Amino acid sequence: MEARIAIAPSAEVGQAYGRANSPDIDHLRSEIEKAVAAGGGANVPLDEANSLVWLIPGEPEQLRQALDDHPGIGWVQFPWAGVEKFAPSGLFRRPAVFTCAKGSFAGQVAEHALMLTLACLRSVVRQARTPRWHAVDPRSLHGLRVTILGGGGIAAELVRILQPFGCRIRVIRRRDEKVEGAEETLPPTALHATLPETDVLVVALALTPETRHVIGAAELAALPPQAVVVNVARGAHIQTDALAEALRAGRISAAGLDVTDPEPLPEGHPLWNDPRALITSHCADSAEYVLRMLCERVERNVHRLREGLPLEGVIDPATGY
Repeated sequence: MEARIAIAPSAEVGQAYGRANSPDIDHLRSEIEKAVAAGGGANVPLDEANSLVWLIPGEPEQLRQALDDHPGIGWVQFPWAGVEKFAPSGLFRRPAVFTCAKGSFAGQVAEHALMLTLACLRSVVRQARTPRWHAVDPRSLHGLRVTILGGGGIAAELVRILQPFGCRIRVIRRRDEKVEGAEETLPPTALHATLPETDVLVVALALTPETRHVIGAAELAALPPQAVVVNVARGAHIQTDALAEALRAGRISAAGLDVTDPEPLPEGHPLWNDPRALITSHCADSAEYVLRMLCERVERNVHRLREGLPLEGVIDPATGY
């Protein structure tokens, strides 16, 4: 079918939304326009479009209005992997196909998860904050028991890059398809039985009402005291106060967080000063990488739309991701 693609925000929408069309936005639009053309599509105004690339974060009602005003739009592409701000609105149950960037950024995010894991095991934060010779016995990742919450692209890539470490890897996911390279793929109901046998817990799943605070005080207490907790998904997966208390009480050994709840953490929060907590600023993937991966996803999906093939990254209305 013909692929006529609009991109929002336009310069006018961006100004009305309160987000100045900075060079970054202009560059993003320009590169997406090139991706649309490379996929064989046409870049058109919204009134002429049958598809839409939506770049305005956290505004489901604005998107709903755009779709109400343009009922001919049958495909909407989001540039993010997580769409939890849109799922509760019911938008995904409309008669259109919604796709996101899930899986696109897995390479760099999995790499970041590995970095956080190694840094936690080797007490890098404590070493860096101690302004003197400070010998700390390191722990090796080799042969450790790793549990990954989530079975998407990040989990699959992390399992792959963990192979040289000879880890015993379990993946907990909603679907029952086995993740290649993992010793076991288990359902969410197996979480509590798995935690006591976990040395490294990596959170890498979509944020939904069911997974919000999936790791709280009870789950942290079930981990062995040498366990490391790593979160590269969304901050709200973990109860922040419970995590801070588990670290303070020595119920877990360290935490590596690329995401927090709230985000960013306020100045003076106990986690900032805890030498067992390594916090990065939701920066697991670089701007250049995100742009490149997103444009490749858009180009492939435009081509697939024209050829009548299934699109990549389709959002399941039932699960919201």
